[in-house]
Amino acid sequence: MVRTADDLGDVLRGWRRVGLSVSLVPTMGALHAGHLDLVRRAMQLADRTCVTLFVNPTQFGPNEDFSVYPRDEHADATKLSDLGAHILYAPPTEEMYPTHSVTRVSVPQLGDLLEGEFRPGFFTGVATVVTKLLLQSLPDVAVFGEKDYQQLQVIRRMVADLFIPVRIESALTVRETDGLALSSRNAYLTAAERQVAPRLNAALRQVAAAGDAAEAERIAAQMCVELRAAGFARIDYLTVRDAETLQPWAGPSRPGRVLVAAWLGRTRLIDNVAMG
Repeated sequence: MVRTADDLGDVLRGWRRVGLSVSLVPTMGALHAGHLDLVRRAMQLADRTCVTLFVNPTQFGPNEDFSVYPRDEHADATKLSDLGAHILYAPPTEEMYPTHSVTRVSVPQLGDLLEGEFRPGFFTGVATVVTKLLLQSLPDVAVFGEKDYQQLQVIRRMVADLFIPVRIESALTVRETDGLALSSRNAYLTAAERQVAPRLNAALRQVAAAGDAAEAERIAAQMCVELRAAGFARIDYLTVRDAETLQPWAGPSRPGRVLVAAWLGRTRLIDNVAMG
């Protein structure tokens, strides 16, 4: 484990001097099977894999769960060691945001939709910290999960626009047997809420089976009613969007993505599936 960008750079330069390629998996810790799947994917794509662990304060709003976000660095490090990851970079906040650090990275349009509407500033925080991690490590490839689909699209756009020389790869969402997408925040669910939570993915799949945009919109509205009846307190959005631009889906001539964010008790769950 290393704590500073300088120490990380020393290790990575040593690998590159002998011709080894490098993959990167950024995480906020509280690692579960979904994270470990990302690491396995990264290990297939390069000779050496670096995993980062940093709970990024700039992507949390003032009333969000930064102070209570699950943290267990020792357990995370053990899981990564058992898996065979080559290095863990776990910087303190002052390493990532030194005193007088003011620069931020934003991705307009993509970052202003959906999550950007309900969590203002969220994607600026994400884009800023991912830019820092990519520039600190300069990997050949970085791996992100489709679970956070909008984040994946924002990062792809940012990397292309800023000419950051890294290939962005994705990994499929890992789910429980009942369909619930794995998430560190699932730990917040009560036993009763955990029984209800899989209905979110079931609703997505019903929308995804629609044949056109009008039918998808009708089914989405119906699913919102059913989710509220099942116990979801609020549906921030349940919508079908163009899989690349995240603008409203035009229909089967374009790939579509169904995305949802909903509150179950004090837990905000997000998920997505491809149309069709």
